[in-house]
Amino acid sequence: MSDLARMADVAVSTIHHWEAGTRSPQIDILANVMKVLHAPIESVVLIPTDHRYPSDWRAIKGLTQPQLAAAAHMPTATIQRIERADYPLSDKNAQTIAYVLGISVEEYKAAYQRARKRPAGTPP
Repeated sequence: MSDLARMADVAVSTIHHWEAGTRSPQIDILANVMKVLHAPIESVVLIPTDHRYPSDWRAIKGLTQPQLAAAAHMPTATIQRIERADYPLSDKNAQTIAYVLGISVEEYKAAYQRARKRPAGTPP
């Protein structure tokens, strides 16, 4: 484990916390670890395609909200509001974000609709 931590530039204690379930990984750090392991994030983030929210798609691609916003040329606040589904998803934004994530516009719109219809108190 110390080799993995060293190669991914992460503290050994961080990986211990993940394994123990006492902390959730930051997506950019998890992306670095998975890159070292030569494994996709989807091998540890186990969310079926038809249950994913917009934030799940972003996480599976290894992007933080600011990284996705920069790649999509839009404000981070817009990404945040779209992921919470309290901001209307325009066709243009759906196309741009889906392109950056490498998924279809239909998949992204479906994820957005799931986020809009999630039960009260459910995190997006």
